[in-house]
Amino acid sequence: MGSAKISCSTSQQQQNVYDTQVVLNVYDLTPINNYTYWVGFGIFHSGIEVHGKEYGFGAHDFPVSGVFEVEPKNCPGFFYRSSIVLGRINMPSSEFRTFIESAASEYHGDTYNLISKNCNHFTNDISSRLIGKHIPGWVNRLARLGALCSCLLPESLQATTVKQLPEYHDCTEDGTDSPSTTTPRESIEILETDLLLSPTAGEVAFVKEAGEVAFVKEANR
Repeated sequence: MGSAKISCSTSQQQQNVYDTQVVLNVYDLTPINNYTYWVGFGIFHSGIEVHGKEYGFGAHDFPVSGVFEVEPKNCPGFFYRSSIVLGRINMPSSEFRTFIESAASEYHGDTYNLISKNCNHFTNDISSRLIGKHIPGWVNRLARLGALCSCLLPESLQATTVKQLPEYHDCTEDGTDSPSTTTPRESIEILETDLLLSPTAGEVAFVKEAGEVAFVKEANR
């Protein structure tokens, strides 16, 4: 009888350890949002926060993962606006890692599209898979409107251009980083348009489909 209670208590403790919030962190891409936000419009970037890390989706020119992780509420190059608790999941961090790496195979950097497959589409998809709930409509409203009248959008907003070539740094066992010996296929160029995700400072880690994580730093200019 006593052992059964101990077993039940241990199981409950494990579930509590695995329990975590699913949070949407929203960023402004432009100060103009301070005026347009109140009428339901704006240009936003969003990331999904789970187990103390925030995951987003960005663009580059290669058929490899465009999913990256950063410290929550601290995505380089954007202005943090707010956080929205979407729900909770009970999932070990290792299981979630497997999940996000699997999702990364569906979000290659060269498939990023401002109208049909942007960072907010990514967070909406991840939220739907994890908790069966969509992100608030206002976060990606501009893309939905653009899908209805994409022919009216300036070509400059639909094309990508190379911004900078970052250096990859591998994470060593002691937590420090060292220059990577990755192949050219892994030397991903960060791209941007006026509205395209383009981290410009700090350190981000791209989630690789094979389960490896490479730390990216800006190249010295």
